[in-house]
Amino acid sequence: MRHNKAGKRLGRTTSHRIAMYRNMVTSFLNHERITTTDVKAKELRSIAEKMITLGKKGDLHSMRQAASYIRDKKVVTKLFTTIAPRYMERAGGYTRIIKLGIRPGDNAPLSVIELVEEELKAPKATKKKKPEVKKAVLKAAAPMVENTLPVEPVEIDEEKAVQASSVTDPAEECEATAD
Repeated sequence: MRHNKAGKRLGRTTSHRIAMYRNMVTSFLNHERITTTDVKAKELRSIAEKMITLGKKGDLHSMRQAASYIRDKKVVTKLFTTIAPRYMERAGGYTRIIKLGIRPGDNAPLSVIELVEEELKAPKATKKKKPEVKKAVLKAAAPMVENTLPVEPVEIDEEKAVQASSVTDPAEECEATAD
């Protein structure tokens, strides 16, 4: 049983697997998009997102932690100067995995893992509440309402009213035809 053992082994020794992930993270952050197998992409996503989170912190300790994992100093600099500032407003989910199909040689499922492009979105429009009308405004509007012209009554033709009511109420129409 593999209780409390996170991550896939991928048929490699521990040292080989760690070295592979370090190389993949370095390449991923350098090129911002790589093609690999589905399982490797899913494992790479968690490591890459942790590196970007370290980059968002931006302090010396975080830079040293990232430099201890990433193999190239230029990539560490790129992480802290260009990649991490893009995602300052985003709370996780910096990568995207797109499935490509199968590799012809060994039928391994392939994926592209890439950084999500942060788009500048307008803030969502919130539902506007009706402004509260104060009592002072209502008192000021009261004389205006009193000075309006009275509404004249309108004469209604009874035959048209009966036809309109029968059209609008199908239940009564059914009863009338049954009698």
